[in-house]
This record gives sequence, structure tokens and C-alpha cells, in this order.
Amino acid sequence: MALILLRHTAPKVEAGICYGQTDLDVTTNFEGEAMRALNSLPPVAHIITSPLRRCRILADFISQHLSLPVKEDPRFMEIDFGQWEGQAWSDIPRAEIDAWTDDFFHARPHGGESVAQLKARTDAALADYHQSNEPTLIVTHAGVIRAAFAKGETAENFDTKIEFGAFAVLATAPRVI
Repeated sequence: MALILLRHTAPKVEAGICYGQTDLDVTTNFEGEAMRALNSLPPVAHIITSPLRRCRILADFISQHLSLPVKEDPRFMEIDFGQWEGQAWSDIPRAEIDAWTDDFFHARPHGGESVAQLKARTDAALADYHQSNEPTLIVTHAGVIRAAFAKGETAENFDTKIEFGAFAVLATAPRVI
């Protein structure tokens, strides 16, 4: 059955900051963004969420409107950027960025997760939920959604564009909404 991967709404963070697993709050525009996301969703029978606040708050909002329980699954957390977390991308040493781009899939110059590790945990989690016979909403992050749709190991394979509060359907033929 279909898995609906919903990206959280805009987080409360300055532009240009690396914030993978940093536990950020939502912005003051949350309610409007959440209502737009809710109104765009197809019918769902289950709600799964990343435990990070920016996802959990949206999952709880949807849960209240649909009267469905929420289950947390940490496998749907964003990539762990290690020592890069909370830093401005422009402040990260160029040599570290170059090491990551030179081996996008396996490099871990920040000491956190590699993209390969993100892809492996995402694929394992999706395989568990894909067995459901009912549509399942997964409130998650852009990195997880990119990993879900990636068909290779290069940065170009992880180039799925997904806006805050938008969703992608992972079924027999993945499509981005």
C-alpha cells in the first residue's frame, strides 16, 4: 500500500544553518502551514513520525484532526551531521565539504552519519511499513524523503525536491506532490 512521506513544516532556524538532527521548534506560521498540509493529504489510516519536534508537532496536529494515534520511529529522523550541526554551512571548513562531495555516499567528515547509513536505515524502515495494507503517513525530513527515492549513490540521485509541508507518495510508481 502507499506510503505518504510528508516533510515537516518550516523549522525555527536561521537560513544557511546545518540542522540535520538538531531538535528545532516550528515557526509562528505553523498552524497555517500545518492546515495546508493536512488539507492536501490523501486519506490515511496510520501516522508514523520522526521523534524530532518539528515532525512530532505536525504529526500531533494531523492526529488531532484525523483522530488517529501517532507512533514514533527514530529511523525516520534526518541525517546526523555530527559536528556540523548548528553551524552555518559557510563556516564549515572547505576541506570537509570537499571530502563529503568527493565521496558523497560514504564520507563522514562531520563525524555523524554517512548518506549510505541514512539510506540503509530509511530503506529498512520503509520496508517494514510497506507491508501494511492501509495508507500510512510518515512525517519526516527532506533527507529521508530523498533517500527513499534515491536510485543510486551519487548526489544527483538524492536530488528529489520537496518543500516544507509537501508530501511524496511512495507506491509502485513514486511521485512528488
